[in-house]
Amino acid sequence: MNMAAVIDPIAAGARAPSGASPIARVEILNDMREAEHVWRSLEYPPQLATPYQRFDLQAAWQQHVGSQDNLRPFIVIAYDYDDRPVLLLPLVVKQHNGMRTATFLGGKHVTFNMPLWQHDFAASANKADLDLLLESIRATNEVDVLALTRQPRHWMNVANPMSLLPNQASTNDCPLLVMIPGAPPADLISNSFRRRLKGKERKLQSLPGYRYCLARTEAEIRRMLDAFFTIKPQRMAEQKLPNVFADSGVEDFIRTACMAPVVGGGHAIDIHALECDDEVIAIFAGVADGNRFSMMFNTYTLSGNSKYSPGLILMRDIIDHYAGLGYKSFDLGIGSDDYKRLFCKSDEPIFDSFIPLTFRGKLAAVGMASIAHGKRVVKQNPALMHMAQIIRSAFQH
Repeated sequence: MNMAAVIDPIAAGARAPSGASPIARVEILNDMREAEHVWRSLEYPPQLATPYQRFDLQAAWQQHVGSQDNLRPFIVIAYDYDDRPVLLLPLVVKQHNGMRTATFLGGKHVTFNMPLWQHDFAASANKADLDLLLESIRATNEVDVLALTRQPRHWMNVANPMSLLPNQASTNDCPLLVMIPGAPPADLISNSFRRRLKGKERKLQSLPGYRYCLARTEAEIRRMLDAFFTIKPQRMAEQKLPNVFADSGVEDFIRTACMAPVVGGGHAIDIHALECDDEVIAIFAGVADGNRFSMMFNTYTLSGNSKYSPGLILMRDIIDHYAGLGYKSFDLGIGSDDYKRLFCKSDEPIFDSFIPLTFRGKLAAVGMASIAHGKRVVKQNPALMHMAQIIRSAFQH
């Protein structure tokens, strides 16, 4: 199926009946290129979207990762009575043991998942609009259950309308640094912490060619990624963690997205680094949209320079960089790692929705919700979390 209009189209220029949903029709596309024009029209302000849902990033992921995992694009687009797109929901469908599950594009490599919204529609959308959207998806008879995870409750001070659907708190929230434009540096990072980092940095400053870099050229990007894909596997082995970056297609996805330019400058994934003439010392890469920087992946050197906390120094530089550009928030990704709390004192609430669309999807939704809730209980309880870590370590040995 290339397209399924599940609401009778209304001729362009017609007006919605009084009290009716502003959604006049919905179409489902299985080819991302067919959705590209509409997709790009909803990517940037004044519309409402996270940088994780930009077309270039998601197309790179689907090309190199999703397609290899037999994930089929399922792009839901809603139009108003003037035939203008008001929402794009970027999903993929996977069939496993006869169950057809639709999830957000991007998999575990995307921190936040959200539709792309026409701003005014997002601000006014109600439960009836979302129910109409669900009925449109159900009418295709191609999906048993929607597993819509890691959704922010707000974005750019607008409530995420998806929170009107049944939902539960995600396994983890996202540590967040709120940045008030024009605030003094000490309001972002305390003076005492800055002094500690400055003391450590003096050791690095003696290295020939020591510098902070935001990779802009293809040569710089390639050099940073070559270092990352050399160091990260060794770091993960050291921590006895599986190397998710070795999964099929992942390296190609990251390299493609890091090279993809975006409107306003930068790339679909931006790379920040500390380096000297001899090595790349630390790397943090993430997405930026003029309002927030959100970290995706990082690593730091295996050399003796690692003892000077280059990762923390680089985070300070990144925060100061985006504060200077007037950004309003910064996050280091979902999770409760101790280092994140050194910088991020607030939390971004994240939620999941598991919505059955067929009879057999009901059992799947209950099972998915129960597993996700159980993980959150473990993560929120230090004793249970410690026990889980011991069990995981025993199995890895």
